[in-house]
Amino acid sequence: MGLHRSGFHPINVIEWDRYCCDTIKENKARGVDGVKSWPLTAGDVRHVDFKQYAGKVQLVSGGPPCQPFSMGGKHGAHNDERDMFPQAIRAVRDIQPKAFIFENVKGLTRATFRNYFEYIRLQLEFPEMERKIKRGEKWEDHLARLEQQYTSGSRSGLTYRVVAQVLNAANFGVPQRRERVFFVGFRENLEIRWSFPLPTHSQEALFWDQVHGDYWIRHKVPRGERAVSSRAAKLVRELKVPTTALAWRTVRDAISDLPDPETEPKLSAQLLNHKFQPGARSYFGHTGSHFDEPAKTLKAGVHGVPGGENMLLHPNGDVRYFTVRESARLQTFPDDFLFHGSWGETMRQLGNAVPVKLAQFIGDEVARTLKAA
Repeated sequence: MGLHRSGFHPINVIEWDRYCCDTIKENKARGVDGVKSWPLTAGDVRHVDFKQYAGKVQLVSGGPPCQPFSMGGKHGAHNDERDMFPQAIRAVRDIQPKAFIFENVKGLTRATFRNYFEYIRLQLEFPEMERKIKRGEKWEDHLARLEQQYTSGSRSGLTYRVVAQVLNAANFGVPQRRERVFFVGFRENLEIRWSFPLPTHSQEALFWDQVHGDYWIRHKVPRGERAVSSRAAKLVRELKVPTTALAWRTVRDAISDLPDPETEPKLSAQLLNHKFQPGARSYFGHTGSHFDEPAKTLKAGVHGVPGGENMLLHPNGDVRYFTVRESARLQTFPDDFLFHGSWGETMRQLGNAVPVKLAQFIGDEVARTLKAA
């Protein structure tokens, strides 16, 4: 959706999860802007013939399943059958797009996966240098060949200039602390020089707004309920002058205009997916998000209680689960976008999603660069 807003129009949207497909189909049927024109293929990406799109596509994008690299998973990486990076690389090799954008969890960058991270990056740089699986070539041996190709300086054939960086969504106006790694590549023959955009929002700016700005007045918060942390006050004293960045957006910024689903169920029922979900409780490693900070990372519901840590922490210490609509706000989805399925399934979709605003921010920069080239 973010890339669509950047001006890219999908030739095909390929999705394996049936609940995600149902969500897309339902929003297509409802005529939701940016979705209604999407062609959808429901099925396994491994069975898709990408060669049919050669020469027809400027951008290939995707989020290969992250379970092999997730901090909460089994850390299987290349030994995990759910690793779909080989399919992402195959798509680039067969389609030969002008550019690509791939997203994955931050866990892919940790030390134990460092070699595999480099393996992915080099395969994206040299997608035609395939692994010789029929000859029994191990991925480590394939990595060695790719490294030799890289250090030789040869850029013949289909090659890409690839950059990778971990981005925090909060630094780009998303009301959620969400760190993900992005791979962006441009085809070598375009001779494009590109770098990731600099952050537009900061924690320091939020603290300044809460100490010296009109944050509390803007939200009509009584003086007795204005909770400024000692850390925030100390940092602002050290700053002395306001930062030029915009303030991080908070949970309050994102959802304060919505009726409370617990105390105002009738008003809440008038909105899509805004229904109170009982059963929230706090325990070690499972705590809520503060109202006046960006939310913690929304999780896909595989870490214990469905919905993971997706709770709001009230100033009095009480917690409740975010509704699907509130979670959608935290992922910057529009209010007319309806999520299909049970609460657990919809939260899984949201926990696996890329924030729309972050995707659009990167997409805008890629689109602008391609147009200039």
